[in-house]
Amino acid sequence: MRETLADWQPAIDEAIATLIPRDIDADYLESFFGSPTYAYDPDGIQHALATPLWDLLDRGGKRWRAILFLVFVEGFGEDPTEYLPYACIPEILHNGTIIVDDVEDGATIRRGEPALHRIYGRDVALNAGNAMYFLPLKILTRNPADLPADRRLAAYEMLMHELNRTHLGQGMDICWHNERQVRIGIDEYLEMCACKTGCLGRIVARLAAIITDQPSEVERAVAEYAELTAVAFQIGDDILDVEHSLGQAGEFGKEFGNDILEGKKTLLVIHALQKSEPDRARRLQEILESDNNTDDEILEALEILEDAGSIDYARERALELAAEARAAIDGLDFDDETTRKLEEFTEFVIERDV
Repeated sequence: MRETLADWQPAIDEAIATLIPRDIDADYLESFFGSPTYAYDPDGIQHALATPLWDLLDRGGKRWRAILFLVFVEGFGEDPTEYLPYACIPEILHNGTIIVDDVEDGATIRRGEPALHRIYGRDVALNAGNAMYFLPLKILTRNPADLPADRRLAAYEMLMHELNRTHLGQGMDICWHNERQVRIGIDEYLEMCACKTGCLGRIVARLAAIITDQPSEVERAVAEYAELTAVAFQIGDDILDVEHSLGQAGEFGKEFGNDILEGKKTLLVIHALQKSEPDRARRLQEILESDNNTDDEILEALEILEDAGSIDYARERALELAAEARAAIDGLDFDDETTRKLEEFTEFVIERDV
């Protein structure tokens, strides 16, 4: 899967650059957004949109959503190069969500460098992140690959449905973050992941199915695969945050004990609170509630998670979800190469080290 990601990433970045160029000028603004009523300010738009976006993209990122979309398209028997502009939709949406997410969480680090709002200001970051929810819709308007009207409408309606659900997930996550006590259980946590992370995965799969005119049962199956895989990815992300801080993983691009510092109610935290001795559970709760934790306190919390077996538990749940994802597409008529890639991807999202 790593080879597939490496092979496609340059093409994805080139396609994104046709939608949002690195260098903004008046010709681009007029061709993409229409004639100005008075006069555009290319320099201002450069600073407020293109520069922050490409700052984030140039830091890395796996582009797995865009590339998984292309894997599906190829598996459906179509030439993926014909649909490269559509592959940008989930990738731009994802990057927009993490810009806004970092502002809402007060994050300091993203992909190994200061979060965008720390460099450009909260106002610029929020505007850029919000713009990235809407810019991909221009792809449907421009209609590359000459899709018929019914498919374009179906794609638009799908995006509106799934994007609304992402905000349900983010809303739950923010609410839990702001609450002192951990009052939610594992099912609520998994539902949050299914909305916040899973819906972006569903967009990947459903968009590929819609634009290639697949039957509804195929669309449902690949959407289930993508949602389950995305939830496994989120759990893998939570595991990486802990293992990186315990010195067990590679460079993760976030600060030491990031999730503990933010007081996040992750699957590992919920499990540890349920399984730890009462005094250890109370201590973990105290650390999560604190607005200012020392490195020693963060390490103490991480050790509580480790001692409770929460890392192993989370990994096992992620592996179960990955197996369910593979089962969801077991009856589909993919060729052997596509099946191999999709199966490998469910392993990659859990076993990656960055």
